[in-house]
Amino acid sequence: MAGVIQKFVTASLFMWITPVVILYAFNNNWLPGASDMSPYSLTLLSGFLAVISVNIVIAFYIYMAMKEPSDKHKPDPAFLAEAKASVNQPTVEADSSSQSSKKEE
Repeated sequence: MAGVIQKFVTASLFMWITPVVILYAFNNNWLPGASDMSPYSLTLLSGFLAVISVNIVIAFYIYMAMKEPSDKHKPDPAFLAEAKASVNQPTVEADSSSQSSKKEE
């Protein structure tokens, strides 16, 4: 469970840090050629690259989740037994509500 949380926190940090660094780098002329661009082009390109970077981080997170073995996670037997019992249990509330609506008619 700690590995899953660690992957989630790492991906979340990269989703915040990467676009901010890209926007900061473009606005402070850290990248060569960025100072020659018009403000409109600079904003458009930096915003586009920031959005693409977030999508790349999300795709990488999905890839890591899909790569994780599925037999590693086993459901709790007590939870499964309780869930099956609740599904098989007849619902008394639904029967009484339908009878009360018939009485009103």
